[in-house]
Amino acid sequence: MNEFLRLLSKNVGNKNHIVLVVDNAGWHDSAELKVPGNITLLPLPPYSPELNAIENLWGYLKSNFLSGRVFKDEDAVIQAGCEVLRNLTKSEVQSVCHRSWVKALSSN
Repeated sequence: MNEFLRLLSKNVGNKNHIVLVVDNAGWHDSAELKVPGNITLLPLPPYSPELNAIENLWGYLKSNFLSGRVFKDEDAVIQAGCEVLRNLTKSEVQSVCHRSWVKALSSN
């Protein structure tokens, strides 16, 4: 997580600031976490999968592509996951992750 935040910070630049929404995974609030000054972590409330669209996407992937299969080994699991992610379409992600209450920000 520290390496991810470091790279994100570098790409955002010093003149910009990002608010990163995180769930309650243990590494998101670890005492060892080093959050750069141009990033603010905004944790979701506990037990709120309806606010975390990725939970819906993960459920969709498991239900439609990854469950009910036997994998030879860990590498086969990783390969199957990568294949599924590579073949996801934008419309699939939008339909699974859509939230009617989310409004797009205008760049005008």
